[in-house]
Amino acid sequence: MIYESFQDLKLSALGMGCMRLPVLNGDDAKVDEKAAAEMVACAMESGVNYYDTAWGYHGGHSETVLGRALAAYPRERFYLADKFPGYDLSNMGKVREIFEEQLKKCGVEYFDFYLFHNVCEMNIDAYLDPQYGILDFLLEQKKNGRIRHLGFSCHGAMPVLKRFLEAYGKHMEFCQLQINYIDWIFQDGKEKVELLGQYHIPVWVMEPLRGGRLARLTEAEAAPLKAMRPDEAIPAWAFRFLQSIPGVTMVLSGMSDLEQMKENIATFQTERPLSRQEMEGLLEVAKGMVSKTALPCTACHYCVSHCPKGMDIPELLALYNEHSFTGGGFLAPMALAAIPQDKQPSACIGCRSCEKVCPQQIKISEAMADFTSKLGA
Repeated sequence: MIYESFQDLKLSALGMGCMRLPVLNGDDAKVDEKAAAEMVACAMESGVNYYDTAWGYHGGHSETVLGRALAAYPRERFYLADKFPGYDLSNMGKVREIFEEQLKKCGVEYFDFYLFHNVCEMNIDAYLDPQYGILDFLLEQKKNGRIRHLGFSCHGAMPVLKRFLEAYGKHMEFCQLQINYIDWIFQDGKEKVELLGQYHIPVWVMEPLRGGRLARLTEAEAAPLKAMRPDEAIPAWAFRFLQSIPGVTMVLSGMSDLEQMKENIATFQTERPLSRQEMEGLLEVAKGMVSKTALPCTACHYCVSHCPKGMDIPELLALYNEHSFTGGGFLAPMALAAIPQDKQPSACIGCRSCEKVCPQQIKISEAMADFTSKLGA
């Protein structure tokens, strides 16, 4: 197992994410506890020492299941990460009671790592609102040794990340981002990593395989990669990409069965970063994957000045591209929740004024109608 330095710690480069544990009868709220314990045992035996859970994973059962599995090992053998569930705004005034309950559920007296969970457009105002005292409480727990290292995860766009860092950056020791070779360009991953570098904040990676999509390439997508590295498994390319990014310290993979875990652990026995040619080839594959569904908006904003509804069309098209490529998911609806109803895709009146000035000749009105349909609005 490869290890990375973080302050005075040595962290396994691969961490076990506990959002996609094995379940019974397809029910996400019913974790197969025996299978999960076998995975933890395999991880521990293989040198994985970082385990990541959260309040909402598996209907609230991930913390409990993971805590019971880790109870079989000395506390100093593993690092445990949990998060304050600010993705639900109703939790904002409950930081103290939720934190205490999380410790009980995990069966520990302290968290090695603790995060503001999912900083995004929907909750940034509340996270920064002093009336809730979230930062003050978490800093108090850190002072008391109940949190060893404080950080945050972020699914928001660049403006959200910048705003959070400007407010709380001096207190943050690490940041968890969705980084993979699709989102390096598609979700501004490169710019986000560079921004964190300016704050000297190391990167924790979530969704390295983009929900498994990067482990299931088509033959056409995989062909250029096999030509460059015939001996490299397709899922491993996603991890080799991350091994090539300065600042990446921890890669979390939400493995859902023992076989996936063994394959990933095997990959992390070696460090094989990509050459410049391999990196360019991989990003070209990613570009081709995205271009199959993404509209070619360049965010020139010509359309905005011609929209009688004053909609931020480039932002909406970016969210449409994300939603279309992913085939749904939570990112676009989450971002849209922060946009007024009269500025959402459903507000488009189909006048096509924007299309008359679009250099890319995008059929914007049709995209807005399709987006509205996809969202079920």
